[in-house]
Amino acid sequence: MFTGIIEERGEIVDLVRLDASARLSVRGPLVTRGAHPGHSIAVNGCCLTVTDVTPDGIFTADVMAETLARTTFADARPHDAVNLERPVPSDGRFGGHIVQGHVDGTGTILRREHTPQWHLVEIGVPRDLIRYVVPKGSIAVDGVSLTVVDVREEPEPAFTVALIPTTLANTTLGLRQVGERVNLEVDVLAKYVQRLP
Repeated sequence: MFTGIIEERGEIVDLVRLDASARLSVRGPLVTRGAHPGHSIAVNGCCLTVTDVTPDGIFTADVMAETLARTTFADARPHDAVNLERPVPSDGRFGGHIVQGHVDGTGTILRREHTPQWHLVEIGVPRDLIRYVVPKGSIAVDGVSLTVVDVREEPEPAFTVALIPTTLANTTLGLRQVGERVNLEVDVLAKYVQRLP
């Protein structure tokens, strides 16, 4: 389990595309401290299993076809910046919200509005996910725990988040431009509520 509080902005070193999968290598000196094969690291909000770690802070993970289809890894290239987070330890601080690292789909940045204090970012969301997004609720965007400011369902579903300077400086969300895709994980509690009879 993760919290959506990004520990480090890493970099994709290599992405080898295979028949129905890919092998991803990421530089992350902080998140690889103490990491071993079998450990989990969230990359842009997607929980991946470490298969190898080098002494200079590069880890490798396999990315299956389902993950490639649901995430922005299909568009990933070497040198892309990525958000990295280790699972929260049982005695760790829980600073964000419950993030499983199971990406539900991708959204597209529709608009960015800059103010001196923050950036408002509007993100288009697939219609089947908008029912899980509520004002003042939580959502993970590229693995970053954010509070939803506003939601609209028509003409196209979208939500808005406000990014503070710390988020802009310490995550990839400060780099994302209009038209770019981002990974989305809706609040798991909303999904359970939706399933109630």
